[in-house]
Amino acid sequence: MLRIAICDDEAWYVQQITNFVQEYLHGHPELSGQIHPFSQGQELLYQVEESGGFDLYLLDIIMPGLNGIQTGQQLRELGEGGEIIYLTTSSDYAVDSYSVRAFFYLLKPLEKGRLFEVLDTAVKKLNDRRSKAILITTKDGPRRILLDQILYAERVGRGLRYFCSNDTVDSMSLRVTFHVAIEPLLSDPRFCQCGSSFAFNLQHVAGVRGQQILLDNGGLVAIPRASVVSFKHAWGNYWLEEDRI
Repeated sequence: MLRIAICDDEAWYVQQITNFVQEYLHGHPELSGQIHPFSQGQELLYQVEESGGFDLYLLDIIMPGLNGIQTGQQLRELGEGGEIIYLTTSSDYAVDSYSVRAFFYLLKPLEKGRLFEVLDTAVKKLNDRRSKAILITTKDGPRRILLDQILYAERVGRGLRYFCSNDTVDSMSLRVTFHVAIEPLLSDPRFCQCGSSFAFNLQHVAGVRGQQILLDNGGLVAIPRASVVSFKHAWGNYWLEEDRI
Protein backbone atom coordinates (compact mmCIF):
# COMPACT_ATOMS: atom_id res chain seq x y z
CA MET A 1 0.00 0.00 0.00
CA LEU A 2 1.37 3.37 -1.08
CA ARG A 3 0.41 6.36 1.01
CA ILE A 4 0.58 9.47 -1.17
CA ALA A 5 0.27 13.07 0.03
CA ILE A 6 -0.57 15.91 -2.37
CA CYS A 7 -0.16 19.46 -1.09
CA ASP A 8 -1.05 22.59 -3.09
CA ASP A 9 -2.90 25.76 -2.09
CA GLU A 10 -4.91 25.74 -5.33
CA ALA A 11 -7.83 23.31 -5.02
CA TRP A 12 -8.20 22.79 -8.76
CA TYR A 13 -4.55 21.82 -9.03
CA VAL A 14 -4.84 19.36 -6.15
CA GLN A 15 -7.74 17.78 -8.04
CA GLN A 16 -5.77 17.63 -11.28
CA ILE A 17 -2.80 15.93 -9.61
CA THR A 18 -5.15 13.58 -7.77
CA ASN A 19 -6.76 12.61 -11.07
CA PHE A 20 -3.34 11.98 -12.63
CA VAL A 21 -2.21 9.81 -9.71
CA GLN A 22 -5.48 7.88 -9.69
CA GLU A 23 -5.06 7.23 -13.41
CA TYR A 24 -1.49 6.07 -12.77
CA LEU A 25 -2.66 3.65 -10.05
CA HIS A 26 -5.46 2.34 -12.26
CA GLY A 27 -2.87 1.64 -14.94
CA HIS A 28 -0.82 -0.39 -12.45
CA PRO A 29 -3.24 -2.93 -10.94
CA GLU A 30 -0.38 -4.49 -8.98
CA LEU A 31 -0.24 -1.29 -6.91
CA SER A 32 -2.69 -0.11 -4.30
CA GLY A 33 -2.62 3.41 -2.97
CA GLN A 34 -4.30 5.96 -0.76
CA ILE A 35 -4.22 9.63 -1.81
CA HIS A 36 -4.45 12.32 0.85
CA PRO A 37 -4.96 15.94 -0.31
CA PHE A 38 -3.74 18.98 1.66
CA SER A 39 -4.02 22.71 0.99
CA GLN A 40 -1.27 23.93 3.34
CA GLY A 41 2.11 22.68 4.43
CA GLN A 42 1.24 23.06 8.10
CA GLU A 43 -1.88 20.94 7.61
CA LEU A 44 0.28 18.18 6.13
CA LEU A 45 2.77 18.37 8.98
CA TYR A 46 -0.01 18.07 11.58
CA GLN A 47 -1.24 14.92 9.86
CA VAL A 48 2.26 13.42 9.78
CA GLU A 49 2.77 14.14 13.48
CA GLU A 50 -0.62 12.63 14.36
CA SER A 51 -0.80 9.60 12.10
CA GLY A 52 2.66 9.01 10.64
CA GLY A 53 4.25 9.86 7.32
CA PHE A 54 3.69 9.03 3.67
CA ASP A 55 5.63 7.09 1.06
CA LEU A 56 5.37 9.86 -1.55
CA TYR A 57 4.92 13.61 -1.17
CA LEU A 58 3.87 15.70 -4.17
CA LEU A 59 4.41 19.26 -2.95
CA ASP A 60 3.86 22.63 -4.51
CA ILE A 61 6.68 25.02 -3.61
CA ILE A 62 5.02 28.44 -3.78
CA MET A 63 2.33 28.36 -1.09
CA PRO A 64 1.22 30.87 1.57
CA GLY A 65 2.47 30.18 5.07
CA LEU A 66 5.02 27.38 4.90
CA ASN A 67 6.25 26.98 1.34
CA GLY A 68 7.11 23.59 -0.09
CA ILE A 69 10.81 23.83 0.76
CA GLN A 70 10.08 24.74 4.38
CA THR A 71 7.51 21.95 4.58
CA GLY A 72 10.07 19.49 3.21
CA GLN A 73 12.67 20.66 5.72
CA GLN A 74 10.28 20.09 8.61
CA LEU A 75 9.34 16.68 7.26
CA ARG A 76 13.02 15.72 7.30
CA GLU A 77 13.39 17.11 10.83
CA LEU A 78 10.53 14.82 11.85
CA GLY A 79 12.56 11.95 10.45
CA GLU A 80 10.39 11.43 7.39
CA GLY A 81 12.21 9.46 4.70
CA GLY A 82 9.40 9.44 2.13
CA GLU A 83 10.21 10.55 -1.41
CA ILE A 84 9.45 14.21 -2.15
CA ILE A 85 8.49 15.31 -5.66
CA TYR A 86 8.25 19.07 -6.08
CA LEU A 87 5.79 20.65 -8.50
CA THR A 88 6.22 24.36 -9.22
CA THR A 89 5.93 27.11 -11.83
CA SER A 90 9.45 28.40 -11.15
CA SER A 91 12.87 26.82 -11.53
CA ASP A 92 14.30 29.24 -8.96
CA TYR A 93 13.98 26.69 -6.16
CA ALA A 94 15.71 23.78 -7.87
CA VAL A 95 18.89 24.13 -5.81
CA ASP A 96 16.91 24.52 -2.58
CA SER A 97 15.12 21.25 -3.28
CA TYR A 98 18.40 19.39 -2.76
CA SER A 99 18.54 20.55 0.85
CA VAL A 100 15.53 18.34 1.62
CA ARG A 101 16.73 15.40 -0.47
CA ALA A 102 13.94 15.81 -3.02
CA PHE A 103 13.47 12.86 -5.33
CA PHE A 104 12.50 15.01 -8.30
CA TYR A 105 11.55 18.52 -9.37
CA LEU A 106 8.82 19.02 -12.01
CA LEU A 107 7.74 22.30 -13.58
CA LYS A 108 4.12 23.32 -14.05
CA PRO A 109 2.07 23.02 -16.16
CA LEU A 110 2.47 19.37 -15.34
CA GLU A 111 2.85 16.88 -18.16
CA LYS A 112 1.02 13.69 -17.24
CA GLY A 113 3.44 11.47 -19.14
CA ARG A 114 6.46 12.99 -17.41
CA LEU A 115 4.81 12.60 -14.00
CA PHE A 116 4.12 8.94 -14.76
CA GLU A 117 7.80 8.41 -15.64
CA VAL A 118 8.87 9.95 -12.33
CA LEU A 119 6.30 7.89 -10.41
CA ASP A 120 7.60 4.71 -12.10
CA THR A 121 11.11 5.45 -10.86
CA ALA A 122 9.97 6.45 -7.37
CA VAL A 123 7.81 3.34 -6.96
CA LYS A 124 10.65 1.09 -8.13
CA LYS A 125 12.97 2.68 -5.61
CA LEU A 126 10.43 2.22 -2.82
CA ASN A 127 9.77 -1.42 -3.76
CA ASP A 128 13.49 -2.23 -3.99
CA ARG A 129 14.05 -0.69 -0.60
CA ARG A 130 11.14 -2.56 0.96
CA SER A 131 11.93 -6.01 -0.43
CA LYS A 132 15.59 -6.48 0.55
CA ALA A 133 16.09 -8.67 3.60
CA ILE A 134 18.70 -10.65 5.53
CA LEU A 135 18.47 -13.97 7.34
CA ILE A 136 19.59 -13.98 10.97
CA THR A 137 20.31 -17.07 13.04
CA THR A 138 18.66 -16.73 16.45
CA LYS A 139 18.22 -19.16 19.33
CA ASP A 140 14.69 -19.79 18.05
CA GLY A 141 15.85 -20.52 14.52
CA PRO A 142 16.36 -18.47 11.34
CA ARG A 143 14.69 -15.07 11.25
CA ARG A 144 14.17 -13.00 8.07
CA ILE A 145 14.27 -9.21 8.60
CA LEU A 146 13.66 -6.54 6.01
CA LEU A 147 16.58 -4.12 5.76
CA ASP A 148 14.12 -1.24 5.59
CA GLN A 149 13.00 -2.08 9.15
CA ILE A 150 16.49 -2.20 10.68
CA LEU A 151 17.45 1.07 12.39
CA TYR A 152 20.90 -0.15 13.44
CA ALA A 153 22.81 -3.20 14.60
CA GLU A 154 25.10 -3.30 17.63
CA ARG A 155 27.54 -5.86 18.92
CA VAL A 156 26.24 -6.87 22.35
CA GLY A 157 28.25 -9.45 24.24
CA ARG A 158 29.21 -12.18 21.76
CA GLY A 159 26.31 -11.57 19.41
CA LEU A 160 24.62 -8.93 17.27
CA ARG A 161 21.50 -7.09 18.34
CA TYR A 162 19.32 -5.71 15.56
CA PHE A 163 17.21 -2.74 16.59
CA CYS A 164 14.23 -2.65 14.24
CA SER A 165 11.28 -0.31 13.82
CA ASN A 166 8.96 -2.77 15.58
CA ASP A 167 11.19 -5.28 17.33
CA THR A 168 14.65 -6.16 18.66
CA VAL A 169 16.34 -9.33 17.42
CA ASP A 170 19.43 -11.01 18.90
CA SER A 171 21.65 -13.25 16.84
CA MET A 172 23.48 -16.31 18.06
CA SER A 173 27.09 -15.85 19.18
CA LEU A 174 29.35 -14.66 16.39
CA ARG A 175 32.06 -16.94 15.04
CA VAL A 176 33.53 -14.23 12.84
CA THR A 177 34.64 -10.64 13.32
CA PHE A 178 32.04 -7.88 13.66
CA HIS A 179 32.91 -6.48 10.23
CA VAL A 180 32.41 -9.84 8.54
CA ALA A 181 29.17 -10.40 10.44
CA ILE A 182 27.65 -7.15 9.15
CA GLU A 183 28.76 -7.63 5.52
CA PRO A 184 25.15 -8.50 4.49
CA LEU A 185 24.16 -5.06 5.79
CA LEU A 186 27.13 -3.23 4.30
CA SER A 187 26.35 -4.65 0.86
CA ASP A 188 23.37 -2.28 0.85
CA PRO A 189 24.31 1.41 0.37
CA ARG A 190 21.99 2.45 3.19
CA PHE A 191 24.23 0.91 5.84
CA CYS A 192 27.42 2.26 7.33
CA GLN A 193 29.76 0.75 9.90
CA CYS A 194 30.43 3.07 12.83
CA GLY A 195 33.38 2.16 15.00
CA SER A 196 33.84 -1.49 15.95
CA SER A 197 30.37 -2.10 17.35
CA PHE A 198 27.70 -0.35 15.26
CA ALA A 199 26.15 -0.45 11.80
CA PHE A 200 23.53 2.21 11.08
CA ASN A 201 20.82 2.38 8.43
CA LEU A 202 21.49 5.90 7.15
CA GLN A 203 17.95 6.06 5.80
CA HIS A 204 16.76 6.16 9.43
CA VAL A 205 19.31 8.69 10.69
CA ALA A 206 17.71 12.12 11.21
CA GLY A 207 20.77 13.93 12.55
CA VAL A 208 23.93 13.91 14.64
CA ARG A 209 24.05 15.70 17.99
CA GLY A 210 27.55 15.71 19.37
CA GLN A 211 28.33 12.05 19.97
CA GLN A 212 24.73 10.95 19.58
CA ILE A 213 22.94 9.67 16.48
CA LEU A 214 19.34 10.88 16.22
CA LEU A 215 17.08 8.26 14.65
CA ASP A 216 13.85 9.00 12.81
CA ASN A 217 11.83 7.29 15.56
CA GLY A 218 13.18 9.81 18.09
CA GLY A 219 15.79 7.48 19.57
CA LEU A 220 19.33 8.56 20.42
CA VAL A 221 22.39 6.31 20.21
CA ALA A 222 25.77 7.28 21.64
CA ILE A 223 28.76 6.46 19.44
CA PRO A 224 32.52 6.71 20.08
CA ARG A 225 33.91 10.23 19.81
CA ALA A 226 36.54 9.06 17.34
CA SER A 227 33.79 7.91 14.94
CA VAL A 228 31.75 11.13 14.81
CA VAL A 229 33.59 12.90 11.96
CA SER A 230 33.74 9.86 9.67
CA PHE A 231 30.08 9.06 10.37
CA LYS A 232 28.94 12.59 9.50
CA HIS A 233 30.93 12.34 6.28
CA ALA A 234 29.34 9.00 5.36
CA TRP A 235 25.86 10.26 6.20
CA GLY A 236 26.31 13.39 4.07
CA ASN A 237 27.69 11.39 1.13
CA TYR A 238 24.78 8.97 1.33
CA TRP A 239 22.20 11.71 0.85
CA LEU A 240 24.23 13.33 -1.90
CA GLU A 241 24.20 10.02 -3.75
CA GLU A 242 20.48 9.66 -3.08
CA ASP A 243 19.88 13.03 -4.70
CA ARG A 244 21.57 11.85 -7.90
CA ILE A 245 19.30 8.81 -8.33
